[in-house]
Amino acid sequence: MSRRFVLLTGCSGGGKSTLLKALKERGFPTVEEPGRRIVSDELAGQGTALPWVDMKAFALRAVEMAKSDLQAAKHVDGIVFFDRGLIDAAVALARSGGQTMEETLGETQAYWKRVFVVPPWRELFANDAERRHSFDAAVQEHLRIEEALDALGYIRIELPKVSVQERAEIVLKECGAL
Repeated sequence: MSRRFVLLTGCSGGGKSTLLKALKERGFPTVEEPGRRIVSDELAGQGTALPWVDMKAFALRAVEMAKSDLQAAKHVDGIVFFDRGLIDAAVALARSGGQTMEETLGETQAYWKRVFVVPPWRELFANDAERRHSFDAAVQEHLRIEEALDALGYIRIELPKVSVQERAEIVLKECGAL
């Protein structure tokens, strides 16, 4: 079985989820962002593992969910696209005073060596019930993720500020899927 786990990461509100949806519409398996799923669950159940209430609890849940997502995707043949994932969660956990990124990730590279990064894009950024942080906070998070990717030896491919269809074409060409 041949598989490749491809990570989409970068600035919050930069178009990752929209890109993931476009890739799914083209028939590729996708995994939605752990953070959004956690926030949705916590808000529905009056939980407190929310980034604006208890960042460490939120990050721990994100690590657990990202690991579970990777395990579940192991049976899928071909390319699987992940919106954020274990690296993002490990960065958040370390930032919140939990385990270091290295302790969380161990020695293995969970994703394909090339990682697609969406840059800060103020015109796309919007707050909602699940995204309550500022654009400036999103940019700082983005910088921490880029630093982590570099430290882990991933090759960052920054996606240009173009339409979602153009971004999907770039990603698929880089992955050899076109």
